[in-house]
Amino acid sequence: MNEQKKNDSIDRNRPETATLSSSFETNSTSRASTQRVLIVTAVDAEKEAVLRGLGDQAAYFDVIAAGVGPASAAAGTAAALAFASAAAGANAPAQGFAAPSEPDAAQASAASSRPGPLAGTGLTPAYTLVVSAGIGGGFPGRADVGSLVVADAMVAADLGSQTPDGFLSVDELGFGSSRVAADAVLAARLRHELQQAGLAVSGGTAVTVSTATGTAETAAELLHRVPDASAEGMEGFGVATAAKQFGIPALELRAISNAVGPRDRDAWRIKDALDALQAASSILREVLTS
Repeated sequence: MNEQKKNDSIDRNRPETATLSSSFETNSTSRASTQRVLIVTAVDAEKEAVLRGLGDQAAYFDVIAAGVGPASAAAGTAAALAFASAAAGANAPAQGFAAPSEPDAAQASAASSRPGPLAGTGLTPAYTLVVSAGIGGGFPGRADVGSLVVADAMVAADLGSQTPDGFLSVDELGFGSSRVAADAVLAARLRHELQQAGLAVSGGTAVTVSTATGTAETAAELLHRVPDASAEGMEGFGVATAAKQFGIPALELRAISNAVGPRDRDAWRIKDALDALQAASSILREVLTS
């Protein structure tokens, strides 16, 4: 997601913890036995576009606006996943599901090996998939304004260190990884169905940045770091990292509102991008919950 979403016409309200908790008590507890898809946007305008696209299919999804930037995205996603998992676990007996007194060996192994906050808890994630969805920038020649990108991977392109010899990623520094792979099968299926619906869509990597690109030099540097970059946003890596911690696959869906490069407000097409996001969302249930 690019800078226009912070400084122009799009609402930046972020969910309060109480609101998030109430939402997941309502949605997840009442359907504890149903595994669902969580869609995470940054702002309300994106959330509303997704909900318009889902229409009467929205019952199969939870859609939240977690806030702008990778930190808000990761925190909001993790909170949503934790609330939903706890609600589903607490509600299971009320739904008629008796927990076994002693899990079998396979269950015990899965619980102990599950990464992140659910490790060793015996809780099952309430979602089968997490999707980071919103508008963002497209790299010229790879993702045109008004088109869509379903990413093959989410990369934190500015997570690392500047050195006298140039930028070193967190991977090169040995401090972790700046890359989370998307669910390859679902990403390919979603791209195929979007194309079948007549929508322009591409793959490649979605880069996540904390400062939206505003110059040709910065755009060129990002492409040097991530040669297969197609889209730029500010939340995808945060969402994907939270999902990975819970052992849940992730996707990133970007509708392109502007070209990555020199900041040209006259060329921004936010409405067109939101319309494309709405159109893409209209087929998500068929692709992601079948």
